[in-house]
Amino acid sequence: MHPGLLGKLFGSDGRWSGPCTLILDADAQVQPVGTDSIVQGGLKSYAPRLITGRLQANHVRWLPDSTTLLAIQNHVVRQHTGEDILNQSLFVIAAEHVAAVEFGDLKQLAALGVPGPA
Repeated sequence: MHPGLLGKLFGSDGRWSGPCTLILDADAQVQPVGTDSIVQGGLKSYAPRLITGRLQANHVRWLPDSTTLLAIQNHVVRQHTGEDILNQSLFVIAAEHVAAVEFGDLKQLAALGVPGPA
């Protein structure tokens, strides 16, 4: 993706942006299609895994000086005690490997200077 477009989407002032899905030209994520289970005799049955270039990011920051995108992905793990543990992963992504960006709303249209649909 063009660095200028990423600068428009995420701002060049060094701020963190909200959640989005980054679509990369790499196999960046492995997601289970179903749930793993234990069947008779204690044998484990694993759900099929889907390898994809879609990366769910909770926070994204554009570094214009180095044409790099920083993405943070949060994983909440619930313990058997009911306590939640937050694990965070940091992804450092080169702009040329970003194929597309998916947002859950239309707020980014204003950053591109495009009016929303009627």
